[in-house]
Amino acid sequence: MAVPSPGNSMTFRVHVPADFSAASDLATEVGRAGAVLTGLDVVESSNRVLHIDLTCNTIDDAHAARVTERLKALDGVTVESVTDGTFAMHIGGKIAVAPTVPLDNRDDLARAYTPGVARVCNAIAADPAEARRLTIKGNTVAVVTDGSAVLGLGNIGPAAALPVMEGKAALFKQFGGVDAWPVCLDTQDTEEIIRTVRAIAPSYGGINLEDIAAPRCFEIERRLREDLDIPVFHDDQHGTAVVVLAALTNALRVVDKPLDEVRIVVSGVGAAGSAIIRLLLADGAERITAFGREGVLRSADEQPDPTRAWLAANTNHDQFAGGLSEALAGADVFIGVSAPNILSEADIASMAPDAVVFALANPDPEVDPGAAARHAAVVATGRSDFPNQINNVLVFPGLFRGLLDAGASEITTPMLVAAARAIAERVSPEELSAAYIVPSVFDPMVAPSVASAVESEALSEGNR
Repeated sequence: MAVPSPGNSMTFRVHVPADFSAASDLATEVGRAGAVLTGLDVVESSNRVLHIDLTCNTIDDAHAARVTERLKALDGVTVESVTDGTFAMHIGGKIAVAPTVPLDNRDDLARAYTPGVARVCNAIAADPAEARRLTIKGNTVAVVTDGSAVLGLGNIGPAAALPVMEGKAALFKQFGGVDAWPVCLDTQDTEEIIRTVRAIAPSYGGINLEDIAAPRCFEIERRLREDLDIPVFHDDQHGTAVVVLAALTNALRVVDKPLDEVRIVVSGVGAAGSAIIRLLLADGAERITAFGREGVLRSADEQPDPTRAWLAANTNHDQFAGGLSEALAGADVFIGVSAPNILSEADIASMAPDAVVFALANPDPEVDPGAAARHAAVVATGRSDFPNQINNVLVFPGLFRGLLDAGASEITTPMLVAAARAIAERVSPEELSAAYIVPSVFDPMVAPSVASAVESEALSEGNR
């Protein structure tokens, strides 16, 4: 399953005797070591020695170490240094603050700061709604985490979560033109998180909750939505749900099956799984069976929290009591947001003809995508090295762009459905295929399309 990735890109600075075959010999050795060569530059040469930079993708740190040792073992080769491209990109952070107005002379300072700024302060004091127009509030989002559920790394804390939050802020700006800032909180106490976000909210036009563990994340989002007059969005829940609905909409078009008739099995009922189920139900799905760590959810069984109780009451209407593999027999759709390698090829083979499989556990999916593709008509993962990547970047930049442009005070389910439809429609009927059900995150029209759909829905709701 593991393959070389740009996330583990290494550059080896090597010295070799000057020879016409030196560069090709190095490239061959990199390939034999299982790495993918992406660059070879002769940075300096003389009549005796070549200084060469070899850049290649590796699988992980252990693989990079093996490649290093193989290069060192070559006759006449000296490995001077090894540079990790990912760490190099993160040195000094990935975002910065820059002024948007000139500050070149005394007149500029008098308007941007004292004494002129006092007039703007008084205007906002008289009418707080003016803060959206006269400050960064109208285009700024707080990316808030407590570091308790970061990617697939778990509870690594707020400092270790900062690179992810920086990346999120950079994506907000790159794809949606939204200024976002990481807010990594050194607490995992629900009440303290709520108090802190409530206290900083006046500076922001929206709150993006990120990588906060379930079930605490549900309470935090619910309370903040009740307390604040700006949109509060937990991306791990609703961003994932929106892009899954968009992808499933197009996948079902490929196999010509209606959402309200297909039988769907969901593995994982945490933040992502619960939101996916809610949004699918809101858009017309009727036959969903959900599985958590303890097995299938049934309304007949006592549930540990209100979220699972709601899911149990609104899914599995047949009160199915078997295991995940049994539930897949004859199912039309599998959606996994759970754990790696929990399904076999035989499990997928037991599904209905023209089945759809979304195996979204990262970095290792619930089932090998290649094996799944031998039996399912459409296969999607959360990975960039397979077709049909289910990626939240398709959602949150445009979603917040639309919310901020509308001056919305909250996020509603119709907005999420509108966002999903806008994403799905970026794949034209001529482009749609089993290997292309969601647009590229680099499609320049995705974020504007989502923004327009969300803004239109917000304005139609009078959501301000």
